[in-house]
Amino acid sequence: MARAGLTAERVTRAAADLADEVGFEKITLTALARGFGVKDASLYSHVKNLQELRLGIAMLAADELADRIGAAVAGRAGRDALIAFARAYREFALERPGRYAATQARIDPALLATSEGYRRNLDNTYAMLRAYGLEEPDLTDAGRLLRSVFHGFAVLEGNGGFGHVRKPSESFDRAVEALHVALENWPS
Repeated sequence: MARAGLTAERVTRAAADLADEVGFEKITLTALARGFGVKDASLYSHVKNLQELRLGIAMLAADELADRIGAAVAGRAGRDALIAFARAYREFALERPGRYAATQARIDPALLATSEGYRRNLDNTYAMLRAYGLEEPDLTDAGRLLRSVFHGFAVLEGNGGFGHVRKPSESFDRAVEALHVALENWPS
């Protein structure tokens, strides 16, 4: 019988919450067990080791990010979709920093291929970019550009890296407008 009502899903969700509080890299099985009021050994029937737990957080976070972006861009195209996508991405990164960090972790490509969330994130990105008339290899290049800008901005903002009096959200919106212009004028 599972102690403290533990299940693999409950352990993973609690670990994701803990990652948002203390940071993805600072997650330990000991801290997680303490949160449940159980000994570390009680977790091992639900998760093999810390690496598997971190992988579970990454998969959960990818699903949550895909849900958020998918809902934001539904029914939108072009500039409107880009703005909705960008804002959803940034909000997720800032509101769920541990989960967001998990989505950036290096994961075995074979495992990535089995992840519904990672696939949906890629599909969301490519669908949004196709409205700009892009095809491969430009889809990949434009997707990398967007990810680099959104990730860099969110990490800098999350770490307090913008000390100027101008609100980061205003600078972010201008950056997204610049990206829209770049996508509309993508070099052939």
